[in-house]
Formats: sequence, structure tokens, C-alpha cells
Amino acid sequence: EHRRVAAPYRDPLERLADFQEIYTDHDIARLTNQAARCMDCGVPFCQSPDINPISARSGCPIHNLIPEWNDLVYGGQWKDALDRLHKTNNFPEFTGRVCPAPCEGSCVLGITDPAVTIKNIEMAIIDHGFSEGWVEPVVPKSRTGKQVAVVGSGPAGLAAAAQLNSAGHQVTVYEREDRIGGLLMYGIPNMKLDKKKVVERRIDLLRREGIQFVVNANIGDGENETLPVTDILSSVDALLLTTGATVP
Repeated sequence: EHRRVAAPYRDPLERLADFQEIYTDHDIARLTNQAARCMDCGVPFCQSPDINPISARSGCPIHNLIPEWNDLVYGGQWKDALDRLHKTNNFPEFTGRVCPAPCEGSCVLGITDPAVTIKNIEMAIIDHGFSEGWVEPVVPKSRTGKQVAVVGSGPAGLAAAAQLNSAGHQVTVYEREDRIGGLLMYGIPNMKLDKKKVVERRIDLLRREGIQFVVNANIGDGENETLPVTDILSSVDALLLTTGATVP
């Protein structure tokens, strides 16, 4: 009934004049039609990563409940769709922009027709949630008294910090650069992921949830102006290394 219509990018001539994101505003009517294309398959390969490491077929690596929030968007239940999205994804505003969307490559509809525009719908859900004020800091009701240090503030470190904080632990994230975000801040161009409007917005939310951040903290053995890891270990109950793949 509906053909695949992906969200267009901004006009190239317009984009030449700034460094803003390339995305256009979300068209709710179009997104509703695109969500209607989801068949709610009995076996939704879109949300199921392939455990075979050499296979070319793979769905969402974090098991996003894609058919569920597609159906909610189709029904106009955007807040419920946001709740379902947040059940599996700490930062959908990041993945909705920069993920290569293996879910669409695994979409069963793609056997006979172009796949559902899953990535567009995901991005629209979280952006709509922020614009409506539905995304608010969730402070743990109680604390465990445990202290956890996370070294590295890229997507892995931030996601781990968010999960540990939600469990009630007191989390401190250490970053060797002068800004929090790692790959999100320094590795992805602003045209794909806006640093102030998107990345720093989420970091501010994490701060309000109780996570502490320390920048310019190069953790090492104490030599060459590094902060001794032994000093951190002596003051925490657990240490998590999420240092990424950059060259030391």
C-alpha cells in the first residue's frame, strides 16, 4: 500500500553554508505510513543479531524492539514508542543518526520490496520525545554505596555508566580529552551528529542523573603526566575500562 520513502537530506547548496546536521525535519504523516509497512513478522530478523560472526546477515546488535515501536508509531502512540525504544537503547539519538542500520538489511519485507525505514523512525521517536519534554533525568531511588570508575567516555563508557548508575552505584567517568564523548565528540563530524544539540544534551542529562565526569584525566602508570590507575583502584569498588581504539 505504501512505498518506501526515506527522509530526505537538506539541500546540498544549503549545507555548504554551515556545519549543521544534514537531516530535515521529521514528517509525521510520512513516518506513520512508513511504520505501517512493518509486517510485525513472526520471526523479526530486524531486531535479532546473528550469532554467527562470519555471516553477512545481522539485525540490531542491541535487540531494539523494532516491530513493537513501529506499530506504536503507526498508532500515534509516540510516548509509548519512546518507552519501548529506551528499554534496549540508552542513546537512540546517537544510533538513529549514525548507525549503519543492519536492521534494514535484515528486514523481511526487503525480500520482495524495499525495507522499512527503521532508522528514520528511530531517530524521529527520540527527537519527538525530547521536543515534547518526555526525556527527563531518571535519578535512582536509592544508592548501593558502591563506587565505580569508568575510564573512557565514548559510547561504550557512557552506556555502561548509565546502566551502572541506574542500578544505584555512584559512577565517575574519566576522560583524557578536554570534553566528554570520545568517538561521539571527536570521531564523528558535526554534520552527522551535532555536538551541542545532541551529544552535550545527553551528557547533561547523565550529569543530572548523578554521574560525575572528570576530563583531562589520562589514566596510566603515573609516568609521563598520567594519573596512576592505582590511585583510582584504591578508592572504588570496581573499575571498568572502555578506552576505545585510539592510539595511546
